[in-house]
Amino acid sequence: MTGLLLALAVAAGPVREPGAPPASAQVPAAVAGLAFDQHLNAQLPLDAAFVNERGATVRLGELFRGRPVILVLAYYRCPQLCNLVLNGLLEALRGIPYRPGEEYTVITISFDPRETPAIADAKKSTYLAAFDQPPGIPGPAVDDWHFLTGQKDQIDRVADTVGFRYAFDEKNDRFNHPSGIVLVTPEGKVSRYLFGIRYSPRDLKLGLVEASAGQVGSVVDQLLLFCFHYDQSQGRYAFAVMNAVRVGGGVTVLALSLWLFRLLRRERMGRLPNPARRSEATT
Repeated sequence: MTGLLLALAVAAGPVREPGAPPASAQVPAAVAGLAFDQHLNAQLPLDAAFVNERGATVRLGELFRGRPVILVLAYYRCPQLCNLVLNGLLEALRGIPYRPGEEYTVITISFDPRETPAIADAKKSTYLAAFDQPPGIPGPAVDDWHFLTGQKDQIDRVADTVGFRYAFDEKNDRFNHPSGIVLVTPEGKVSRYLFGIRYSPRDLKLGLVEASAGQVGSVVDQLLLFCFHYDQSQGRYAFAVMNAVRVGGGVTVLALSLWLFRLLRRERMGRLPNPARRSEATT
């Protein structure tokens, strides 16, 4: 029970209600200082070296393949929180029409340097199998959801870039860490953060559209993005009232313009002489 409370405390992040006591008074001291420091537009170290689930050494940049990336920092033997993060991501991915390998890539990096490719492979197999549910929805290509392991110096290069603060608890042999996912552009720059352990499919979809700079999604998706703005303090997208009003006004003006055009065209056609009647009159 204590472990679960720790996990939920970290997942809650630094956001608190006005007038509430400081975060240090709300969560255990061991995790009070652990959170995401948002480094928007920071450039990931694409030359950082990791080992994939098959045991091959790869450079981070090799895995992007011209698509936006969903980056997850999670260690595979985590007893609670990391599984909640991955489960939340899985549910969100199943709720959007985009597919791994087509519109985006998922990269999961273990921040426990003791973990091995065999552990990563077992974790990957679990999530690839789960992605096929419900029946009829195809799962991701094997090479488009990566589960990596690596040395601490390489792990920390990525963690420091995205502002992921974590600490090892020697007494309990586990890591304390925040929860969330990071959306990255095809060029490797941090675009957006989604915090917590559950991610709205709408927020994930908008984040991918934004990270791709319009290369992912339809015109409707782009319009939807205009109606929402990214709330950096909450790590989610909020409804932008004024933008929605502008869109609504534009649609109204367009509809009125089309109606007037049709009305004037009909009136004009009604005034033109009918060739058939003219022929009858002549006869």
